[in-house]
Amino acid sequence: MIAIINGPNLNLQGKRQPEIYGNISFEDFLKDLRERFPDEKIEYFQSNCEGEIIDCLHSLGYGDVDCKGIVLNPGAYAHYSYAIADAISSIPVPVIEVHISNIHAREEFRSKSVTARECKGILAGLGLEGYTSAVRYLLERR
Repeated sequence: MIAIINGPNLNLQGKRQPEIYGNISFEDFLKDLRERFPDEKIEYFQSNCEGEIIDCLHSLGYGDVDCKGIVLNPGAYAHYSYAIADAISSIPVPVIEVHISNIHAREEFRSKSVTARECKGILAGLGLEGYTSAVRYLLERR
């Protein structure tokens, strides 16, 4: 199983700032992603709450489920959540950080990710296809 965790405001994917994030809802994209990887179970979780994201990471890292990897888009939490960074470093499951937009080409505060340091890798600026690349990497690395 591969898990995708999306952070704050990603529940508005397809509606919020489509000029930056595109106009496809994450639910529609997720359906397509699952069709691309029919032999793999892909679980999805989204929360606007930092603590719920941390709880989800802990559960996937130490739960009874065989999680091969986590694709995490922490949203704005990437730029200041040392608590999420600590949660990533506390679990044995590899995490790939994904950002739909190129965080290095936007406002200066977005160019630094405190969570990325604890991740296996980071993908930014590939749109929703960054999730596809992250899933492919996690499946092929085993």
